[in-house]
Amino acid sequence: MTDIVRLPTQIRPPAPGLVALVSGGNSGIGFDTARQLLDRGLTVWIGARDIDKGRRAATELGPTAHVVHLDVTAPSSVAAAVSRVGDLDILVNNAGVNPGGADITGTTLDQLRIAYETNVFGLIAVTQAFLPALRRSAHPRIVNVSSGTGSLTWNSGPNPQFDWERVRGGGLAYRSSKTAVNAVTLLTAQTLGDNVKVNALAPGLRLTNLIAGMTVGGDPAEAATGAVRLALLPDDGPTGALWSWDGTRVPW
Repeated sequence: MTDIVRLPTQIRPPAPGLVALVSGGNSGIGFDTARQLLDRGLTVWIGARDIDKGRRAATELGPTAHVVHLDVTAPSSVAAAVSRVGDLDILVNNAGVNPGGADITGTTLDQLRIAYETNVFGLIAVTQAFLPALRRSAHPRIVNVSSGTGSLTWNSGPNPQFDWERVRGGGLAYRSSKTAVNAVTLLTAQTLGDNVKVNALAPGLRLTNLIAGMTVGGDPAEAATGAVRLALLPDDGPTGALWSWDGTRVPW
């Protein structure tokens, strides 16, 4: 049996003056991640596709929260966000969509394009754009919000993480896009080395607006604790892995 790998439960106090950007930070897991980072003394930028929603979120979060327009699918928006944010220590790629669709027999190419445009291509575009700023940081961290349903190991057979028999083969667009996020996380970590900690988060099923009319799921704030743990990893912390919100290593 493979030993269970866990992150330390205690988060080290962050170095003073750290700046974080959370894409899709105006609601759900992103909002709670921003709030918890603010509570730890960081300056946080709320990246929002809808600037009005972003402003409302920043107002609710307090004076050290700032809003920046960030549509991860629009190159001009990403470039403008880089100019506005400036220095950056922590990037939380949280923005994501679930366009619906079923299995290979009931998913359209448009649904696949929508999922990949935001969840994969948008994540890569934002990471590439902010990489120069992150490389200037003494404590650079990248957290990619993924999904346990993107784990090929968990999808290959029954497991206690989700109803494997019910969802087997389903959710092709969303789940395969998160598998791609996992691959991007690993390959990015291999490229950047130990200095830039790059990890992915499996937040678990959360009650957010990811799916219209969603009525089931756990507290997004609980998942945000996992994102914050990865955002504030010590310099000797791990990189290039997928982690559950509770700090347990998730197999690829």
